[in-house]
Amino acid sequence: MIRTRFAPSPTGYLHIGGARTALFSWAYARKHGGQFILRIEDTDQERSTLESEQAILDGLAWLGIDWDEGPHYQMKRLDRYREVVDRLVAEGHAYPCYASKEELEAMREAQRARGEKPRYDGRWRPEPGKALPEPPAGVRPVIRFRTPTDGTVTFNDLIKGPIMVANAELDDLVLMRGDGVPTYNFGVVVDDWDMGITHVIRGDDHVNNTPRQINILRALGAPVPVYAHVPMILGHDGERLSKRHGAVSVLQYQEDGYLPETLLNYLARLGWGYGDAEKFSLRDFVQWFEVADVSHSAARFDQGKLAWLNQQYLKEADDGRLAALARPFLERQGVDPAGGPDLAAVMGLLKERVSTVEELADAAHIFYRQALPSVEELGEKLGSPALPALDALKTDFATLSWDRASIAQALKDAAKREGLKLGQVGIPLRLLLFGTAQTPSIDVTLELLGREETRRRLAAAWPHALAVKGPA
Repeated sequence: MIRTRFAPSPTGYLHIGGARTALFSWAYARKHGGQFILRIEDTDQERSTLESEQAILDGLAWLGIDWDEGPHYQMKRLDRYREVVDRLVAEGHAYPCYASKEELEAMREAQRARGEKPRYDGRWRPEPGKALPEPPAGVRPVIRFRTPTDGTVTFNDLIKGPIMVANAELDDLVLMRGDGVPTYNFGVVVDDWDMGITHVIRGDDHVNNTPRQINILRALGAPVPVYAHVPMILGHDGERLSKRHGAVSVLQYQEDGYLPETLLNYLARLGWGYGDAEKFSLRDFVQWFEVADVSHSAARFDQGKLAWLNQQYLKEADDGRLAALARPFLERQGVDPAGGPDLAAVMGLLKERVSTVEELADAAHIFYRQALPSVEELGEKLGSPALPALDALKTDFATLSWDRASIAQALKDAAKREGLKLGQVGIPLRLLLFGTAQTPSIDVTLELLGREETRRRLAAAWPHALAVKGPA
């Protein structure tokens, strides 16, 4: 059975790159009827936080990326790492190293001064005929892996193709620190082995770690997973992705009013594609996805394209769902939809005009509280001939059959009586009722606002209209 995993470190939020890696790993397992495992790599005790861990779990849950097993925690497996490292030492594949941080830094400085690549020089590595120093008293050694000195590590990356690295290029990496906590490369190896991970899909910043991990697996006689290293995501300008490009927490997109299906769709298209398909369901993605189809080059994150895609999903979204999503935004903005038009109906009217749920909530304000226009704008749009037409509408609205067709006809009749174009009546009417000239079709908007609220607002704004001296 295919088993993939996502193994974030709880030292920060779930970002765009991590979410895409999780999505690709999850989709590969789902496509092949396998299992997806969640592992929390929490050995960085100084930087790991419960808040970060919860943000990662919440981000995955919001996106709908579920897991079959886990989350597993590395800090709960310290005894297992000690067991494995003891075995490696006993079999001659690892050894204790007592070099201090000061010694190692001096060693690297000397190597850099000679124009050499800084690397561990093997001073505590056991060799036939080599006399090792007496271990210093009271020093807890690190445990280093005894990297083979000859040969190569070759593996076939599902994305990058064949990769070969000479062992001579690798030094003896630390497996376990003096405090008994494993390093990243060692913890990953033991975890992937114990958890039966068959396919490791991760960012290509780990390519250099892979030969080291394969050497450890071989020393243990453990199966080597299939690796696939996904290229990084760049900003729209080709620079490394940063907050100014949109590299924020996945949950920030939720807070900004994006739909999870939008972000999943967009992440899937970052470095992968299926023909010309731009918008597709998660079901289609799982069916179409192949790791080998992931691009070899870095993808570019385009905030504008993400917003466009969200707009397409909003247009198709259920109005009741949008009402539930918009309500918290309205509450934070001090707007209470109770007593006003049905919020779901308002969502249905406005959803084709916005790109996010936050914008949708902003646009909904006009239905739940009256805002008077500025004197300047009203003076510009409200000409003297429009006042009689608007005054007549105040009377017409009292007995009119309250449907869009009747409202539209009343507006046309009022404009015609005064020899005006429809816009010369409709625009100032919008301003008086909603405080803005930008609304959906005025007949549909008034139908939804309701007769009584329309009349109440027009009456409240009428003294304001009379006080403005508009153009003749």
